Amino acid sequence: MVSDQDFQQLRSRMIHLEGQVEFLYKHLGVTFVPEAAPGDDPRIIELIQKGKKIDAIKIYRDLTNAGLADAKQAVEEIQRRLGL
Repeated sequence: MVSDQDFQQLRSRMIHLEGQVEFLYKHLGVTFVPEAAPGDDPRIIELIQKGKKIDAIKIYRDLTNAGLADAKQAVEEIQRRLGL
């Protein structure tokens, strides 16, 4: 089991590493763009980016024959995963 002290050390190290990565991105002039999963339809991603989640859900339902709740959950998962 991890102690509170161990957890705090790991958390501190992670924050430090994240800062280093952010510095490198800025220094190199690059931006991190998460990759879409093979099953992510580009139309759905585009609609999410435009703030048209309802339209993205409709397309997802058309493509997969999923119910409304499942389609909403899937689109929200895509949104979370890609940080949109």
